Amino acid sequence: MRRRAKAINFGLLYGMEAFGLADRLQISREEAREHIDTYFEQFPLVRDFLQRVVTEARNRGYTQTIFGRRRYLPELSSDNFRIRQMGERMALNAPVQGSAADIIKKAMVDLDAGLLQAGLETTLLLQIHDELILETPEAEREEAEALTRSLMEGVAELKVPLRVDLSTGTNLADAKG
Repeated sequence: MRRRAKAINFGLLYGMEAFGLADRLQISREEAREHIDTYFEQFPLVRDFLQRVVTEARNRGYTQTIFGRRRYLPELSSDNFRIRQMGERMALNAPVQGSAADIIKKAMVDLDAGLLQAGLETTLLLQIHDELILETPEAEREEAEALTRSLMEGVAELKVPLRVDLSTGTNLADAKG
């Protein structure tokens, strides 16, 4: 159920239609269409948002993230239907995924500076999607965790507050467990 819900939620957010959803979930197109219709019946503001994003991108020629970074989309004015559809999917994807990328990049810059300013030996090692991997001496763990949480949750002011989950371990597998 969780996998199906994620596929529907993220798929629709990125412009997936019944054909693609059916393929991804290994269900019929009719069942996929029912899922899509039910989703938009329950969340009509999401449909409005998605339509507005594409319309604005078509009118301006670009879309942008919450920080104002632009992605120009000449595909939206193509004479080729498939290229226009691809442009619409990119227009849907860019504000959400681009904003998430902006947030994690800003968090990395702020966290690196914050660790340095605090005089900690903790180092930022790696980014994996929306996760940051830090190497922290045990004696600094609590201070580094508090600083990480504070800086990352404060990196952007959104209607829905950012929340950070932290885990520790001697290696990535232990930290995830």
